[in-house]
Amino acid sequence: MDASPDLPHQGRVPVFNLPGIVTISIAVLAAIHGLRSVLPDETDLSVLLNLAFIPARWTAAFDPGSAAEIIRAAGEGAGGAEIASARQDFARYLVADPSSMPWTGATYALLHGSWVHLIFNAVWLAVFGTPVARRYGVLRYGLLALAGIVAGAVVHLLVDPYSLMPLVGASAGISALMAAAARFVFQPPPAFVAGAPWQLPPRPRLQTIPELMRNRPAVLFLAVWFVTNLLFGVLALPLGGNEGPIAWDAHLGGFAAGFFLLPLMERGSIRPHG
Repeated sequence: MDASPDLPHQGRVPVFNLPGIVTISIAVLAAIHGLRSVLPDETDLSVLLNLAFIPARWTAAFDPGSAAEIIRAAGEGAGGAEIASARQDFARYLVADPSSMPWTGATYALLHGSWVHLIFNAVWLAVFGTPVARRYGVLRYGLLALAGIVAGAVVHLLVDPYSLMPLVGASAGISALMAAAARFVFQPPPAFVAGAPWQLPPRPRLQTIPELMRNRPAVLFLAVWFVTNLLFGVLALPLGGNEGPIAWDAHLGGFAAGFFLLPLMERGSIRPHG
């Protein structure tokens, strides 16, 4: 007698078994970059100036007295006198507008510096966004990524407040998803619970920080991630198709947001006091 359960008929197995929201996220980023690639240069520059995050713009808006210092700092970067003069002209343009364009603290993640930069981020989004989206659903996945994006912009602003370099890329949000996934993927699956639906795998709980620090695969992943970001940040080397060095501080801000905010996303983690 065959005692195995009557399994449902299996349809075609998809080549890319990504959650819908992760697929949509990648498609939106690709569509935006594809559209930018066919825009006239002047229009694309306008898109960049209105959506990218520029620390000096926010610094000037929050502290109008810093305008002179921003212009002075712009003339001290690498390059000849002509390049320094061009940077100072750009600094004057930014500080002349009193608006901080607050939306740029989030919209910068929609832009990428090149197709290689986009593909690099899309791969990491697929790898680490998938377990988070499957565990928490569309809304919490989006909130966590957004928190990482905003945190990345804020940390970048604090580290380099006079920078004129536009910050672009979804890396800070992806870093938040990486940190979130690290809290529960680097552990063996929990034991099967009697009475639970056999079709659903047991849901691993979040590891506490002390437990995570005793988990060798998790510690190795965290160490490699931090060393890679700090190394490329200190050496100012390009990574992932960026035309300039990676914004390691934005990555760290996004990572910290995902790591410490994730417990708030757990169902039942917030209980009323009474």
